[in-house]
Amino acid sequence: MLHNNTPTLPATSNLWRTDQLFDLGFGSRSIKALLDPGSLVRLRYGCYLRASIWNAQSARVRSRQLIYAHAHGTRTTSTGAFVYSHTSAARLHLLYLWNVDDIVHILQRVRPSNERHGKDVQCHTRAFSDNDVTMLGGLHTTSLERTAADCAMMLNYRQSLIVMDHALRLGADRSYLQVMADSLDGRRGIRTFRRVLATADPRSESPGETLTRELILRLKIRPPEPQVEVASRVGRHRLDFAWKEEKVALEFDGKAKYFDFEPTDEVLFQERLREKALTEEGWLFVRIEWKDLFRKPDFKNRVLRALAGRPRSA
Repeated sequence: MLHNNTPTLPATSNLWRTDQLFDLGFGSRSIKALLDPGSLVRLRYGCYLRASIWNAQSARVRSRQLIYAHAHGTRTTSTGAFVYSHTSAARLHLLYLWNVDDIVHILQRVRPSNERHGKDVQCHTRAFSDNDVTMLGGLHTTSLERTAADCAMMLNYRQSLIVMDHALRLGADRSYLQVMADSLDGRRGIRTFRRVLATADPRSESPGETLTRELILRLKIRPPEPQVEVASRVGRHRLDFAWKEEKVALEFDGKAKYFDFEPTDEVLFQERLREKALTEEGWLFVRIEWKDLFRKPDFKNRVLRALAGRPRSA
């Protein structure tokens, strides 16, 4: 394991607690020697990951990795009385999150007076039943519906709407969520929960589409129809948003950030081909990016200008 006083990590694992490294023959100096050149990364107190794994992970995967590090670090001391909740559960359900920190959220029925949680952990003590719990990746986690509800009562409206849109798209039971919302009078965050549940739309395919829809409503622009299918000489296509009578399409360009891929040259070529074919059919395209969602006057002017210049079809 140690060759010429240079520590070498075993190839059989990637995630270790401090006691596991000690058992493998690594002392405090050896661990520090691995941290300094970047062979090892400390994810939280007492838990380490092979640096090459961490460096290859996207931001979304890293956020989940921190949850697994917490689970790995507490496995020998936890009574099993907690479940992962709120945005941590959202990450385990692979729900979209926007502008959210990496705090690990756990849910317990009673807060133990003698248990210490790290600075990277927030403990919640609201009641939950067995029906509120599922198993994901070997971890006890709040159900999809309970996760969406908890996030809606903790996050702001736009953040909550992104979570709720995606939860419904993944199959969350809207009627059960409504029962939950109706039973929580007086709870902190209940107004946001009810508002989000009333406006959520499972047709949204990305956080950007959710925020685009929310901005259109906030600016009191006549709402378009989402996920509109249209035909051209090169086939059938689906538009993010469309005002069908005016043949105005609104497309959000920013999905790569959330889907962990960059569009290939072929994808971009096919996108241009599609737009050219639909333009020949009389469609006008308005393309927006993330930055446009935070420039309200410019966004509103572009959309209204596009709509004003188009006659409504019979």
